[in-house]
Amino acid sequence: MNKPGKEPHRSRGGSYVQQKAGFSAFYPAPFPPTDLRIGTGVSRLLSDADQALGKLAGASSILPDPDLFVFMYVRREAVLSSQIEGTEASLMDVLEYEALRETGERRVAVHEVVNYLNALKYGLGRVKSLPISLRLIREIHAILMKDVRGGGHDKTPGEFRRSQNWIGGATPATARFVPPPVEEMKRCLAELEDFVHDQPALPLLIRIGLVHSFFETIHPFLDGNGRIGRLLIAFLLCEEGLLTEPLLYLSIFFKEHRGEYYDRLQAVRDNGDWEGWLKFFLRGVAEVAGEATSTARKIVLLREDLRRRISQDLPRRSANGLVLLDHLFRDPVVTVKAVEEWLGVSQPTANALVREMEEKNFLVETTGQRRNRIFRFQEYLELFANREQRT
Repeated sequence: MNKPGKEPHRSRGGSYVQQKAGFSAFYPAPFPPTDLRIGTGVSRLLSDADQALGKLAGASSILPDPDLFVFMYVRREAVLSSQIEGTEASLMDVLEYEALRETGERRVAVHEVVNYLNALKYGLGRVKSLPISLRLIREIHAILMKDVRGGGHDKTPGEFRRSQNWIGGATPATARFVPPPVEEMKRCLAELEDFVHDQPALPLLIRIGLVHSFFETIHPFLDGNGRIGRLLIAFLLCEEGLLTEPLLYLSIFFKEHRGEYYDRLQAVRDNGDWEGWLKFFLRGVAEVAGEATSTARKIVLLREDLRRRISQDLPRRSANGLVLLDHLFRDPVVTVKAVEEWLGVSQPTANALVREMEEKNFLVETTGQRRNRIFRFQEYLELFANREQRT
């Protein structure tokens, strides 16, 4: 790491250069590395990750509607990626805010997660017509940082930084890491864009791992770099067609292994250990893809079981109950007013349906109030809750 008063050695990752102000900033080596050693260890993990992604793609194809799966994964990713940066909103905070969109209080932390959601959805749509580029990265950053805490004009949303930034510490001299100065940053961004566009003869997951690590080292924005770097993983997977739906998000893995995540990135800079970072990255892809595959299969089984139970337990209201069920897989936190609008029924009819679904344990009321009540689709939410609680 970049310790004050000590000039770290040069490595194949780059070198630290003393600045006029007295601190050392990192100057990355030319990107991509030309001496990448994809030995047995990396190759084995790459094979595992590719197989796991293939199984995930196959499992998602059996879903009656990919949105049954994507909705929750996108939101969990937004929450976890934001939590890595210190945002305190939970998945339930976001879901309850969305359920009460017209009347709910939009807390600052929830606002940041909603911005991440908007940036993710925008980017996934944009890559269908605009290849990933510095222009697209700036557009996404503008959405991510819109009206967030400290994210006004001082953080220049949608613009690459024009001044030095640093990670950790009160000043660059005491920082844990000082990214490249502005002119070096511009060189690095050009190399990054060229690498993305040139389609070098490297396996896609290796390329994505390299891009994420290099982007985090460049740190081209005054704020939001970690979240943009993690968004790039999803965008590249979809742009390159490795997944047809945005089904893989690594923030859960990075958050669970946060210390190693930062240490692996730093080891690339200090020691040029690209291979160590890639092993960590590929291990994360395989693990998260495996979990997502298992969850997709559980969703299919749960839906089949719930459709059977609704037909059996709600014979007079089964038609509306089955329609509501599919809505709940997209919006698992709901109000009676939302049910009324979704089904196009009267308020008494919606009330009666929700009451019966609560009595039969399809829904769980969470507020304990008589008015403005919120109901959770608990069995579905539990498929996503356990791992999040471990973090």
